[in-house]
Amino acid sequence: MQYSEIMVRYGELSTKGKNRQTFIDRLGSNVRNVLHEFPEVKVHANRDRLHVDLNGANSDEIMKRLKLVFGIQNFSPSVQVERTFEATAEMAVKMVQEQLGDAKMTFKVNTRRSDHEFEIDTNEMNMRLGGYLLEQFDQLAVDVHNPELTIRVEIRNNGIFLSSETIQGIGGLPVGTGGKGMLMLSGGIDSPVAGFLGMKRGVSMEMVHFFSPPYTSPQALAKAKELTGKMARYSGSIKFIEVPFTEIQETIKSSVPEGYLMTVQRRMMLRLTQALTIQRHAMAIFNGESLGQVASQTMESMMAINDVTTLPILRPVVSLDKNEIIKIAKDIDTYELSILPFEDCCTIFAPPSPKTRPNLERTRLYEQRLDIDGLMQRSLDGIKISEVKAGEEFLNQEADAFAELL
Repeated sequence: MQYSEIMVRYGELSTKGKNRQTFIDRLGSNVRNVLHEFPEVKVHANRDRLHVDLNGANSDEIMKRLKLVFGIQNFSPSVQVERTFEATAEMAVKMVQEQLGDAKMTFKVNTRRSDHEFEIDTNEMNMRLGGYLLEQFDQLAVDVHNPELTIRVEIRNNGIFLSSETIQGIGGLPVGTGGKGMLMLSGGIDSPVAGFLGMKRGVSMEMVHFFSPPYTSPQALAKAKELTGKMARYSGSIKFIEVPFTEIQETIKSSVPEGYLMTVQRRMMLRLTQALTIQRHAMAIFNGESLGQVASQTMESMMAINDVTTLPILRPVVSLDKNEIIKIAKDIDTYELSILPFEDCCTIFAPPSPKTRPNLERTRLYEQRLDIDGLMQRSLDGIKISEVKAGEEFLNQEADAFAELL
């Protein structure tokens, strides 16, 4: 069926009181960003609903993208007809035919009338259209409480709009309404899930990725960028910040006892992320730490690592076990990419027996052997910032470049 528009219903936005319009405006902007490939589509973010005028665009492609926009509770593809009962009844028959087939089904008609000058009120439209459909289809039966099919009719000044499907959205809050955060993005399973959950609460994310050539390969960097592209589907695009970490890791390896390599390394990562958070006017640091999962994620390790910053560190997956995290990763299509066996700088130089309960005073003492300010400044001077768009692929580009060398 060729739809005219998609009518979007808000979820949590309806509870926002005086701030509601700010949330609605942000959602409208996010929807436009996600649909930037379709210049013919027009988005109207009104107080009660958001309307996406298709103007001939492929409704299936549009709906596929709308399912990924935070702040949408559900939506319905709609067809515009003339403002007459006859045109409304004719289209309702087509919609029922498309979904009914040979099956039996319960239904109801649900009418909204924003144009109160229209001659048929909501109750009369419900009764007349429902009665007409019962005459046309023997398989239909009325159930006003739990119908299998609902024909929705919206009477507006510019026409009557009918819909028969309600498609669930992803919920949450529009990205950008919850402030800006910096996600410490590794190449693993957990951090993309943490980023997804933070974005679902309205946080606009930038990705901070540490890489250590030649110990980490170009494919590992491409993998992190491609994970960013997966997450950018929820906001349109995301800034990706590459932080060179080779000198820092080599220096720590040569200066710090083996058991404390991981702790000091993580403290340096957190210092650099803090500097970027302040520099780029963000409000918090996000990471994929899950309590007790690995040595660096015990309470004692977290305390020793967090010692270097006073900024909020938010851990959306802190209480989830690995299976719960994997389920979300599969749902958001990052799992298969995350398990590709490209090394990242969290795994290189990893000691066989890292301290699970590092002593904070000893950690500080070992760090005195490092030129922390110099190491940080040289790393920050070498960062590269790029913008990754939704669905961008980078691993194939690396594979092609490698093939050219053979």
